[in-house]
Amino acid sequence: MIQDIFPSRLDIAYKKKTPADDSVIMAFRDGKLLSRYDGNELIFPRAAELKREDVIYLFTCCAADTEQMDHSPSGGNPEQTDYFLLSDGPELQGYEYRSVRELRKYKTSSTIGLFAAFTAYHLSVWYDGSRFCGKCGARMIHDETERAMVCPECGNKVYPRINPAVIIGIRNKDKILITRYRTGYAHNALVAGFAEIGETLEDTVRREVMEEVGLKVKNITYYKSQPWGMALDLLVGFFCDVDGDDTIRMDEDELKYAEWIPRDEIELQPNNISLTNEMMRLFKDTM
Repeated sequence: MIQDIFPSRLDIAYKKKTPADDSVIMAFRDGKLLSRYDGNELIFPRAAELKREDVIYLFTCCAADTEQMDHSPSGGNPEQTDYFLLSDGPELQGYEYRSVRELRKYKTSSTIGLFAAFTAYHLSVWYDGSRFCGKCGARMIHDETERAMVCPECGNKVYPRINPAVIIGIRNKDKILITRYRTGYAHNALVAGFAEIGETLEDTVRREVMEEVGLKVKNITYYKSQPWGMALDLLVGFFCDVDGDDTIRMDEDELKYAEWIPRDEIELQPNNISLTNEMMRLFKDTM
């Protein structure tokens, strides 16, 4: 999955830092990220190329393995590379602004750059939407000790927003329910949806399955989670079994396709970065 970058890892703890020349700058403009694609790597500009001081520290990519970092899209110090956010990126020769959905399509030899891009996008959207206080309307300022925005007038403090959502592998003996969305992502997927206020994740599974495909489920079992910055989500994967009648009653506003597919006929997504694809692969290969 996209976060599987071992032996590297993202240290997302907030720190007060200024960029060095080899720090990576995640420069955004209208929701798109400045980058270039070289061979099979995503490359982002360094601080020495942009020479901007109005940047915000995001995170550090740390590596226990020097060789791994030498081949990372960020390059830089083989032990660690700092990433910073620039919200009004300039033009830069050799680079283009691309949406995170576009970046997802590129095949790379390492997911470090893509994971960094998704995480930077998540934070950039939050920073952009947290410029003014939701209580009194005053201009927010950065907290000095943690990643938060604080209102200097009324004291309101806002932390990064994370949307919990579920991914659901619904089993029916040797078949699993495969869907495709009516709009957006065009490849095979599983039933998915956001948790509502006052709802457990298991209740979210039951509700989303009933709403999208009209089925009851049982044996709900947690599988794995995934940060998914492209949609500001934390995805939580569950497997379950159909309970009783397996007749699919598809929500046609949400989906254009929903069918029981035998494991040997499952068509996987074109890359292996998503929790959805890993769950489909697991069922196809081992379950």
